Amino acid sequence: MRGEATAQRWPIGSEWEEDGGGFGGSAAPSIGVRIRGGRHGLQLQVRWGAAGKAFLLSPSSIPALTDTWVSSTDRQKGTAASSLVALPSTPTGPNPLHLMASLPLCRSPSSILPSWPHRPISASFHPKNSSSAVVAHVSVQDPPPQGPAPPSDSSSNGGRPSSDARYLWVNPNSPRAAGVARARAGSGRRARLAAAAAELGACEPAEAAVAAALEAAFPEPPSEQDAVIVLNTAAAASTETAVLALRWFLRNAEVRKKVILYNVVLKLLRKQRRWSETEALWSEMLRDGVQPDNATFSTVISCARACGLPSKAVEWFEKMPEFGCLPDMLTYSAVIDAYGRAGKAEEALRMYDRARAEKWQLDPVICSTVIKVHSTSGNFDGALNVFEEMKAAGVKPNLVVYNTILDAMGRAMRPWVVKTIHREMVDQQVQPSRATYCCLLHAYTRARYGEDAMAVYRLMKDEEMDIDVMLYNALLSMCADIGYVDEAEEIFRDMKASVDARSKPDSWSYSSMVTLYSSTANVVGAEDILNEMVEAGFKPNIFVLTSLIRCYGKAGRTDDVVRSFGMLEDLGISPDDRFCGCLLSVAANTPADELGKVINCIERSNAQLGDLVKLLVDRSASPESFREAASELLSRARGVVKVPYCNCLMDLCVNLNQMEKACALLDAAQQLGIYANIQTRTQTQWSLHLRGLSVGAALTTLHIWMNDLYTELQSGGEGLPPLLGIHTGQGKNSFSDRGLAAMFEAHLKELDAPFHEAPDKAGWFLTTSVAAKHWLEAKKASELVTV
Repeated sequence: MRGEATAQRWPIGSEWEEDGGGFGGSAAPSIGVRIRGGRHGLQLQVRWGAAGKAFLLSPSSIPALTDTWVSSTDRQKGTAASSLVALPSTPTGPNPLHLMASLPLCRSPSSILPSWPHRPISASFHPKNSSSAVVAHVSVQDPPPQGPAPPSDSSSNGGRPSSDARYLWVNPNSPRAAGVARARAGSGRRARLAAAAAELGACEPAEAAVAAALEAAFPEPPSEQDAVIVLNTAAAASTETAVLALRWFLRNAEVRKKVILYNVVLKLLRKQRRWSETEALWSEMLRDGVQPDNATFSTVISCARACGLPSKAVEWFEKMPEFGCLPDMLTYSAVIDAYGRAGKAEEALRMYDRARAEKWQLDPVICSTVIKVHSTSGNFDGALNVFEEMKAAGVKPNLVVYNTILDAMGRAMRPWVVKTIHREMVDQQVQPSRATYCCLLHAYTRARYGEDAMAVYRLMKDEEMDIDVMLYNALLSMCADIGYVDEAEEIFRDMKASVDARSKPDSWSYSSMVTLYSSTANVVGAEDILNEMVEAGFKPNIFVLTSLIRCYGKAGRTDDVVRSFGMLEDLGISPDDRFCGCLLSVAANTPADELGKVINCIERSNAQLGDLVKLLVDRSASPESFREAASELLSRARGVVKVPYCNCLMDLCVNLNQMEKACALLDAAQQLGIYANIQTRTQTQWSLHLRGLSVGAALTTLHIWMNDLYTELQSGGEGLPPLLGIHTGQGKNSFSDRGLAAMFEAHLKELDAPFHEAPDKAGWFLTTSVAAKHWLEAKKASELVTV
């Protein structure tokens, strides 16, 4: 019926409009109502008449409505608060101000309704007659309406809430309500921008396709922030697509600073290391009249550095003053790192000094870069000085700085410094990362700090960190060198049990295990690893066969040595200097009746070395001819094998009781500078340094030193100093199962020599000049050493 009013519920933000045609063809003017939540409560804005006059009921004219109800179901969905105000579906009357003035609004329903949940306010319009003004009646006693559901932005199909929905009152003035509204608006915007970025990443790198995707995503001109977010989020997009999208945004978006969008795309090009595209975009930016800023230069310089073009990085750095840009910390750091990557340590350090001279405050980024430059150039003291300097300047090292200095000190073979820095890092509550533990492992394994390395390894296992095959191999190599058999077997089991393919054993892993077993003459273990290696699809390499031959030699299995040498020929592997040195080591411990088998293998590996060994074995050959042949061979040999060759040859001389040839070989080695600083003399002490020598080489050196002491006494010169010392070092010797100190102690007792192990200096044997003089005079020099 025309005169009746039907109450409906409308949320805040809704608009309602009717014209004259909506009332049975009457000529009543059109009316539009908008309901919105203001800062001081609910506001109703009314547009009345064909002329579109608008009236706003402000809080200053009537009490503000603050009662707001939301459905509990909608509240769980995150729906913003809505004021439910009943409006007439068939309004009549000429003056909306009468309608607005007749709304008795209240502050809170708690003063009216006795129980919870509160009911929504229901406003009903009851016209007196068809021509009179509209008078509104508001009733708080009406139950929640069960009629048609209010319009909803999220439901275009006219869906209705359930009849059992509960309505809770929420104060729209509360910060929580405003936050919910902002979150709802923000989440929708983020989803829209993420969808636009996804569409951009999926489209073809063509101008039409990119334009179509962005026009569909942005019916209205996007803002500058929207453009930045889309370009940053479109990680899957190619560089060509990103550049095309940049051009579209520059034409269509509301951009205040174009350089920001250019910087975003330049960072994308830097990430993909596309230098040519970076230069092209730089030129396009200049043609567009865009002035680059510091971020632009930092991005371009770091891109050149990442692409391995340090000269380009320096070139762009020199361009900065032309555009009125001054280098900042990031720019200095990028240029310093570029110099460091180019191997120009002096230029990098000069740039670092320049930054300091211009009063730039030290920054962890710059300090870590300079530490890395020092480390790469081998100036480890300089790296440590920069680390201490930054702390003295009040700059707190971060995780990157700690990892960089730990890596530098590990390369410098200074594990004690590594331990100190790591303790400091823990005290400063800097949480270590996987890179930190990798640096610790590299440092400890290089220095053969077995206990510390195993502690770090087990900590990484407990933390379930990824350990790749390179770290595993470093641990196995350390265990092989220091004889950690149980630990190596544990590590090898962990490698085989790993589900990560990057942690599975490779040929180096098997080689380290064979080396481990060969150092302890465990033939069964070495053969088992070799068989397992072949089953895993790896062919034995030169390192595996070298370790296997050493293992057979220590076990006295000469025939197996010859058989393993045949495997080398069958695999087509050429013997190298280390392999020949291994054969020399085996020959030094081979009985005389089987020595010919090993010499034959040496001759087939290196003819010149084989001839020298034959000359050594031949007792009719003179020491002088042997000395000349040895000098010729050692002068041509590589530096890393000269000492092992001399050690093994002197061992063989001593075992064959060829002491004169051993002394001739030692003299030739000293003439070539192979053995340096074996003897040192001061006013208070004469010392003999045997650390690093084999047993035969050490005995030969001792023999010559005793002869020199005896000659000094006989010459009547200045005499002996107050103290004489022999330094053998401590620990296991590489050329013997026993340590050199233990073997020398036994040998000195056999000679009845007055040298005794120093209690406060490990690896040293000392005596006084008086005791040495009495002992030397009691014996002739030729009888001092009995082999």
